[in-house]
Amino acid sequence: MGSFSIVHMLIAAAIIILLFGAGRLSNVMGEFAKGIKAFRAGLKEDEPPQQLPPQTPPSAAAEPVPADRKIG
Repeated sequence: MGSFSIVHMLIAAAIIILLFGAGRLSNVMGEFAKGIKAFRAGLKEDEPPQQLPPQTPPSAAAEPVPADRKIG
């Protein structure tokens, strides 16, 4: 008990078909498939990631000042 068997899934599928009808269910699944296809197409159309500009080495002004040459 507690786990779904094939019998439980068949009963649930039968209830869903009775509630929504076979025609409406196929329309819903068709729209779902179109959404998945559009999502995949959107992933393919994404631009490749842009490369970062090369980093420049720090300038001489950024070097620490020795303790005996500090001003003030």
